[in-house]
Amino acid sequence: MDKIRTRRRPPAADGAPTEMDSDQRSKFEIVAREDFSDATYLLEIYHPLMAKAARPGQFVIVMAHEHGERIPLTIADYDRDEGTITLVIQAVGKSTREMQQICTVGHCLHGMVGPMGMPSEIGQGQKVLCVGGGLGVAPIYPQARGFKENGASVIAVLGFRTSSLIFWKEKFESCCDEVIVCTDDGSAGLEGRVTEGMRLALEKHPDIDECVAIGPPVMMQGAAEMTRPQGIKTMVSLNPVMIDGTGMCGGCRVKVGDQVKFACVDGPDFDGHQVDFGDLMARLSRFSDEEKAAMQRWSEHCRMAQQPDGLETPPTAPEK
Repeated sequence: MDKIRTRRRPPAADGAPTEMDSDQRSKFEIVAREDFSDATYLLEIYHPLMAKAARPGQFVIVMAHEHGERIPLTIADYDRDEGTITLVIQAVGKSTREMQQICTVGHCLHGMVGPMGMPSEIGQGQKVLCVGGGLGVAPIYPQARGFKENGASVIAVLGFRTSSLIFWKEKFESCCDEVIVCTDDGSAGLEGRVTEGMRLALEKHPDIDECVAIGPPVMMQGAAEMTRPQGIKTMVSLNPVMIDGTGMCGGCRVKVGDQVKFACVDGPDFDGHQVDFGDLMARLSRFSDEEKAAMQRWSEHCRMAQQPDGLETPPTAPEK
């Protein structure tokens, strides 16, 4: 689908913010939206100060409306000239599905705080492997671009379930020396998971000296194991365990070597060879019952709102 975008007034000639700029800066206006699939969508939000401050690896906390949940979302891109922050979101739970419905171009978010978290360390590696799986393809992009701007040779491995879910391939080709696409079903690129693409890249480029991997925890664990034998520095992003994004809830505790860290304030980037992925994945399932209950309540509310006057809402089928 083509990106939907609003038109806005250009800045004043002397660079000072216009009345519209000041107004929109406080409203967090959505100026562009793109739907990559039935579940994955992009929102571009106007906030010049945040765009100026953003760095690869950081995240923001978003509230879609006054009574909405505070959701930590990794920054997928930022444009300092346009004054925008880009988020790529997957509608998997109540709040992200609700955002998918209401966050259209022209809509203003209730709030957005950030950038938060420690910026990714864009080192001096001469040849860097950037690995993104599924939704993790989006937040790996600023890092790939950052390494390239630092003079590194960048190889990207992008993994998707099937060809219809592929996005941003062209963006990566614009900043990477080589892009390897993998699909689980073999419908595009290399058949298999990202580890197959990593295997090909490591065989072709034995001089890779750094790796960054972002995606589902099981994917990041697999990526870390691929680079462990060669001793290649491998950083992973642990944003999937973040809840409140400030470290106060304690929900993002993670074991890194012999230390306990908090993903949202100490990270989200950590040494993948030191992360206890078993503990991490067990922690991810802690709130599954609450998430299912919230999703069912919201679904029932939506069905009731869609019923014609005078008709009862059909009973909700039990979740399987």
